[in-house]
Amino acid sequence: MNTPNKLTVSRLVMAPIFFIAFHLPIWVDPRLSKLSAILIIILWVLTELSDLLDGQIARRANLVTDLGKVMDPFADTISRMTYFVCFISVSMMPIWAFILIMWRELSILFVRMLMMGKGAAVPANIWGKSKAVLYAISGALGILAVNLGIWAPASALSAVVQKSLNPVFALAAAASVISFLTYVKAIIKSGALSSMSR
Repeated sequence: MNTPNKLTVSRLVMAPIFFIAFHLPIWVDPRLSKLSAILIIILWVLTELSDLLDGQIARRANLVTDLGKVMDPFADTISRMTYFVCFISVSMMPIWAFILIMWRELSILFVRMLMMGKGAAVPANIWGKSKAVLYAISGALGILAVNLGIWAPASALSAVVQKSLNPVFALAAAASVISFLTYVKAIIKSGALSSMSR
């Protein structure tokens, strides 16, 4: 396994560790809240850094593989959905936003499998990139809110971040739905699946 794919796998490994670290104060002892806050920041930074580096290294060193093409978006989905499940568990994220994002991610996974069966790729679009950016911002903002709630709960910044959460989650959900619809529209227009038996 090459270096980019190892970085991608690291995200799959860090996702359950993040989940456990996030819930340490709830499952074990509230006194672990500060340790939990530090751990989730470290894990978030490492996760996002690996996401940034694996693609860059793969392209620059000509190490793009079929496994990497499939595993990279899967690892992204697992890590971001883990953030969102954690936020749901502490009532930080609106359930409707999470449901829309979850439906989108499961649906695009199905579409990717169909396209792979036809030897075609899911076409990239600006909404897909916007969705990815908003997912990352949502994750960062949620983790910032958790840390401010522990280290500076009465600060003005904490209040601003708390008020920003729902609008950012809503934007992420909207971008996820729009990106999926534009993917489907592009696929239908391309006729890539028109020959599929029904």
